[in-house]
This record gives sequence, structure tokens and C-alpha cells, in this order.
Amino acid sequence: MIRTRGAAVAACALLAAACGSTVGPSTGAPTTGTSSADLAAASKVSLAVTFAASAHAPATHYTLRCEPAGGTASNPAAACARLLAGTSLFAPQPAHMLCPMIMASAGRATVTGTYFGKQVHNSIVDGGCDLSRWAKLKAVFS
Repeated sequence: MIRTRGAAVAACALLAAACGSTVGPSTGAPTTGTSSADLAAASKVSLAVTFAASAHAPATHYTLRCEPAGGTASNPAAACARLLAGTSLFAPQPAHMLCPMIMASAGRATVTGTYFGKQVHNSIVDGGCDLSRWAKLKAVFS
């Protein structure tokens, strides 16, 4: 049984590694006349973020591109620096993590786009296991 489980885990790891993508070298600054779709495709990070304080409050929408910095964030360069500092918001949660059963608010953020060539579609709430992710995401856009 242990051998079978080990083989299954190894197979899953190989499949997961095969699904990754690579990011090509940077081509430098975009030229004049480059469309926003081309900039998003060339950026190492291209995210759309929606913050909703509650189901009844209006949502706030942002876009953020990094390397080159751009988007609707108030200061894209600073937002990119905060996003790329430390650990990734999109790294998997550690296994067997104990989470506080505290909901700080009804806040929810939806993040979609690409992060260094990987597709991102995350929902981050202001509480539980997402408390630190929520704090970092809010700091990126503050």
C-alpha cells in the first residue's frame, strides 16, 4: 500500500512539473504604439483584482502589470515592488496548517491573470487561513 501511494505521489509530481511553463527573457521597454493587450502579454505579472467589502458594497477593481510596471493601481511600480517582495501570494498553503477560525471582515478579493507564466485565479478572504495573504494583497494596492 505504501509503495502504491508513493508511486501515485511520484506520478502526480511528474505531471504537475510537466504542466509548468517557462518565461522567456525580457525584451526591454515597450515601443511607442504598443497596445495594452501586448503590454499585458509581455509583462511577467498581469493581474486583475477585485476587492469587495461585502455582498452589498460596491467592488473596487484594479489591474497591475509588472516588468514593465503599469495598470490602474495608484502607483504600479510601488505595487509591483510590494507584490514581488517576500513569498508569493499564490504559493500553495502549507500542508496541515492550523488556521484561525476568525473572519476579520466580509472582505473578499478575486485575483485573475498570470504570475510569471502561470495562470492565477484565486479568491482571498479577510480571515481564516487567508489572513496573511489578505494583508499582503491589501498592502500591494494601498
